[in-house]
Amino acid sequence: MKMIIAIVQDKDSAELGDALMNANVRTTKLASTGGFLRSGNTTFMIGAEDEKIDEILDIIKSTSHTRQQFMTPPISMAADATMQTPVEVQVGGATVFILPVEGFHRF
Repeated sequence: MKMIIAIVQDKDSAELGDALMNANVRTTKLASTGGFLRSGNTTFMIGAEDEKIDEILDIIKSTSHTRQQFMTPPISMAADATMQTPVEVQVGGATVFILPVEGFHRF
């Protein structure tokens, strides 16, 4: 058994949640915030048998999309605040961790 931790952008969380539910995959969703852009994310925690891992990863990959977004860099003490212009960055997709599970109990 494995624990899959998938961090996705909030814009993708509803589609991913629906796709996992349609595949009879139980999940726990947590609200989270990204450190770089400080934008909303959703963290999915999924306990899965080893033979379901590839199927779940395919679902995550197909529902978590990257997109371009403009952001204003944080004000630096060394930079002139009037010189700040938005820059385009790639956001979205999914960050996925797969961890071994020693035990699983449902009460």
